[in-house]
Amino acid sequence: MILVVFIALIVIFVVLPIVGVALWWLISTIVVGLLVGALGRLIVPGRNPIGFWATVACGLIGALLGGALGRALGHGRLLTILVEIAVSAGAVAVWSATHRSALPGTSRRPLQRRF
Repeated sequence: MILVVFIALIVIFVVLPIVGVALWWLISTIVVGLLVGALGRLIVPGRNPIGFWATVACGLIGALLGGALGRALGHGRLLTILVEIAVSAGAVAVWSATHRSALPGTSRRPLQRRF
């Protein structure tokens, strides 16, 4: 009986908080990725034919790489946020350029010069 109570206490006070922290980290990471990706998407000019999850992925790339780079530079949180947004904008630009489909009536071949 004491063993059952001990296992229940371990589950309540050790396992559940760890699971809660992991879920909170996952949710907050997705929200930060969405916000940074949306800001990066606003910075890139032109039409960006990428979806919601691609925006989140670009934002996560920007938040992780830009955050690490901004902290390595050591100039404060504002610079880190600006670097995150810049890296996210670069990721959006690269993603848009590589996943751009041809518009109807056009071809994807590069233009040929006529001499």
